Amino acid sequence: MVDAAIELFAERGIEGTSIDSIAARSGVSKATIYKHWPDKETLCLEALGRLHGIGSEGPAFDSGDLRQDLIDFLEHKPPSDCGELRDKLMPHIVAYAARNREFGNAWRAYVMEPRRAKAIELMDRGIALGYFSPHLNKTLGLAFLIGPMLYKHIFHETAEFPEDLAAGVADAFWRAFALPERERPKGRKK
Repeated sequence: MVDAAIELFAERGIEGTSIDSIAARSGVSKATIYKHWPDKETLCLEALGRLHGIGSEGPAFDSGDLRQDLIDFLEHKPPSDCGELRDKLMPHIVAYAARNREFGNAWRAYVMEPRRAKAIELMDRGIALGYFSPHLNKTLGLAFLIGPMLYKHIFHETAEFPEDLAAGVADAFWRAFALPERERPKGRKK
């Protein structure tokens, strides 16, 4: 059922997909779907969780090289063979979340929050290591790191992006927020 829902959401968007169409595609009754999910949005959130690897343990991004950890974090794709579906679904999700505040809040909490938390963890590590100021504006840092990657996911079909976008974003973040070398503790490297 979830696989059928993912395919339909990617093809038609959330608003264009009905429980009837999911039931027909998956070969089950509407009652069976409603037995597992109270509504289409809850089913959609589970589908998004599957596509983004929610519930599976992701990498630690702790190689000893913070710049490389930032790049690895930005390049990381969930352990799923559904990358094409995930890419097709993302613009639909963003549009639906913009129109449906309750769904948008649930999507951010369930799917986006783990990624946000990992980015903050990397910034906190940079602060602890003396690379970044303890006064680093983490909200701005999140926008700087995640914004370009989210933009790429949304507009991947209509815009060209460099292959090394993650490295470029990490380097720009570093230039914007890293303390000058003379202000860092001795013996620290990128």
